[in-house]
Amino acid sequence: MPSAFNWWRWMGGSRELWDEGTNMEVYSLHFRALRVGCAHLSLRSRRRSFVRPYGVLHSFGTLEKFERKSMAALAILRVEKLKSFGNVGGSEKHTARLQDTPNADSTKKNIRLIGQEDGTALEDLVKTKIASTTKHKPRKDAVLCSDIFLSASPEYFRPHDPSKAGEWNHERMVQFARASTFWLKENYGDKCVRAELHLDEATPHIHAYVVPINDKTKQLSHKEMFGGDGRAASIKLSKLQDSYAEALAPLGIERGVKGSKATHTKVKEYYQAVNSEPLSNVWSNQQLAPLPLEPARAYVARIQQHDDFQAINHQLADRAFMQERLSRAEQRALDSEKERQRLEKRVQLLESTSQLRDLPLADVAWELGLNYDHERWKGHGHIINIDGPKFYDFSPEQQKGGGGAIDLVMHVNECSFRQAIAWLHDRFGEAGAERAAIAHARKMTSEIIQSQARPQFQLPVEDNAKWQLVSDYLTQNRGIPQNFVQLLHSKGLVYADDQQNAVFMMRNLDNQPNGAFLRGTRGENNTFKGYQKGTQRRNSWFHFQFGGQKNAAVEKVVLCKSPIDAISFAMLEHQLRGDVPPIRTMYMAVDDLKSLPIEELRLLPHVQVAFGNDLAGQAAAGRVLELLPQSKPLNCTASDWNQQLLDYWQQLRQQQRQQHEEDDLSL
Repeated sequence: MPSAFNWWRWMGGSRELWDEGTNMEVYSLHFRALRVGCAHLSLRSRRRSFVRPYGVLHSFGTLEKFERKSMAALAILRVEKLKSFGNVGGSEKHTARLQDTPNADSTKKNIRLIGQEDGTALEDLVKTKIASTTKHKPRKDAVLCSDIFLSASPEYFRPHDPSKAGEWNHERMVQFARASTFWLKENYGDKCVRAELHLDEATPHIHAYVVPINDKTKQLSHKEMFGGDGRAASIKLSKLQDSYAEALAPLGIERGVKGSKATHTKVKEYYQAVNSEPLSNVWSNQQLAPLPLEPARAYVARIQQHDDFQAINHQLADRAFMQERLSRAEQRALDSEKERQRLEKRVQLLESTSQLRDLPLADVAWELGLNYDHERWKGHGHIINIDGPKFYDFSPEQQKGGGGAIDLVMHVNECSFRQAIAWLHDRFGEAGAERAAIAHARKMTSEIIQSQARPQFQLPVEDNAKWQLVSDYLTQNRGIPQNFVQLLHSKGLVYADDQQNAVFMMRNLDNQPNGAFLRGTRGENNTFKGYQKGTQRRNSWFHFQFGGQKNAAVEKVVLCKSPIDAISFAMLEHQLRGDVPPIRTMYMAVDDLKSLPIEELRLLPHVQVAFGNDLAGQAAAGRVLELLPQSKPLNCTASDWNQQLLDYWQQLRQQQRQQHEEDDLSL
């Protein structure tokens, strides 16, 4: 007897009703939930399956056919009426994250696709659009704005595992956003006053706000644009869904079945469901149990309409995801507040610095006793032309120029730099003298930068005689395979200097050497490590690529705290996988967030943070997650990844010894 029958009996069903149900055309319940506020329930024929506790679909028959059909990506569109400006403001509080949203991940940033991010309230945008376009005052019952919800089922955004809420393929997300934005602009033009792409919930989706103005009557008419009630509204909405699905068709997204009985809950109902009675209570209280003598078909039809069934759909998709995010919310809030205060002080400093401009030369010339005559400042034997921050003296005895208030004072008063500062302090006060001094320093700095050659980094001199000792240290003390050490050495990424240090070459992302990290290997318990003098720590890293196609673009980056940890992580991954990574992967040593190449890493879909298991490493990983929302922290079981590699080799040797002992006993 199949296990589905056992479950049927466990829920209180009878053998007779089971037989009745299986003799009929039976159905399978297909659960599909989106955390963005919609739950999808559909009945499909041709297969026999029943619902197990906690929404796990147990089936018997041809599983492969079911999976292929259920993985089709579907377009999602619905429209909500906003009949008052209070409704408009309330909707904006949610979509613009002006209020706490429990199911949103605050580490991820949403994107405004349409509309300026200038702080203008949505209510004001709608009022302005109505006032500038319509001819008559809106009726009291008029729909002022329409909220269009656009998305696709999880199978599109994360085809390999739709159940992983909060994750998506970056390229697919971008293509969805572009196609949806183009569709909105093509269909509604400037009537669409704002569109927000939400990336902080389980599945990417868009909220678009359209002011429903009838082009002919110049009046608000949601009915004309989207249909009113009844069949006319259904027809217009169906055509709208056809149009949107056609726009997404090049992405492999299909139109749902027309006339489907699938339902969608509103946002408030969705949050109520997520926070409702736990799943275990629903089942333990037998709320969805078959009634006495209830046929299978009637049972399926009844629970399809049950509110608890919708709650289960929501909870399955979101409960674990929300708990994971909310567990870190308080700490993130504290960290964010500290960062806000630090940035606020920095902004104040920058603002005060930006105000310290040089003194206007015309004011300085006037204080020097010169008179303005025919576009020249004359007096004391000078004929000076002032052009912004520069001046030139056309007097036959002078015939020279300069730049800045201090130069002008030194030129006219024939005094020293220190005397010029004192004179400016007397005439313009301390703040004026500081402004002139800062401007003078900037001018001198600019001249030095343009004329002085930049220092060139010099790598430590290689000592081939010491290489074998360094190689032995890396293989014997650090457990790095000999062939990989030689591979890195052949590429010049690691070598020995005359002090028997292991030299790890640091390069920028164009592979130009800009630094070197040194690790002492001489003697017992050598703890020396540091950077070669002249290393550009902000623009160079020890990094290498591994796996995938040799000339392929890098798709994943693994961040480690040291060169030896980066190599150890790569070797562990290789040993556990039994092969090189399937995609091109860069392993990079970053010992401080100040040297993190943020802009470059933001373009990559996969970033793993492997900073170690100590508190400092965990804190750094948390900061990286704030800067790079797509990053994932990785925790090692040992003190660092090199120690974990050494532990791995030790365990492997123990297993081999045990195997040899067992082989000897068998002989």
